[in-house]
Amino acid sequence: MSRKFFVGGNWKMNGDKKSLTDLIQTMNGAKTDPNVEVVCGAPSIYLDFTRSNLDAKFGVAAQNCYKVPKGAFTGEISPAMIKDCEVNWVILGHSERRHVFGESDELIGQKTAHALESGLGVIACIGEKLDEREGGITEKVVFAQTKVIADNVKDWSKVVLAYEPVWAIGTGKTASPQQAQEVHEKLREWLKTNVSESVANSVRIIYGGSVTGATCKELASQKDVDGFLVGGASLKPEFIEIINAKM
Repeated sequence: MSRKFFVGGNWKMNGDKKSLTDLIQTMNGAKTDPNVEVVCGAPSIYLDFTRSNLDAKFGVAAQNCYKVPKGAFTGEISPAMIKDCEVNWVILGHSERRHVFGESDELIGQKTAHALESGLGVIACIGEKLDEREGGITEKVVFAQTKVIADNVKDWSKVVLAYEPVWAIGTGKTASPQQAQEVHEKLREWLKTNVSESVANSVRIIYGGSVTGATCKELASQKDVDGFLVGGASLKPEFIEIINAKM
């Protein structure tokens, strides 16, 4: 079964109207592979601005949301608000949310369930820290994270799994294509055993962690790598190269 290649750009807490206008104009004017689904994760304050200016062929994602539609939750945004800005995706469980802001697996699961029920697509992030990889428990960690997500998903067609080894995010260290493929393959086996064979074959598992124009082509050639979640490079013109990694 062919899985449509998916490239997400996570802008994190970066950009202003001037720099984002430049980036959006670059993307709108670029020749990009029509067989790739592209989604840009904008800071919440710029979601409306990004969706209004970015070509409709590109999707937009929020970088986080809360687990209920509205209420007394100062500083939070809900899937209902995200959808009201005509934005159709949200990134959940990013390692910075887990490790900088202390979000638990349980909370990420609840957010995933509510976002999906609200009709958003979810880019669900999982990944191990350096001490966990060196301790030989990568699989244990990512399977536990995946289980909490899987327990909260009814419709897998709206979910993209993003494997991001925490030790490779923003460090310039990239998992080798073989390391990435090995974890992606094991994740697919886990889905086959614990969810279903059809989900395992159809769900897109993308890789994140210092993906650049230089590393993207070899990573993209791996059998179980279905795309990327790109951090720093998504703010630069080289993001176009990454989108076109399969061309």
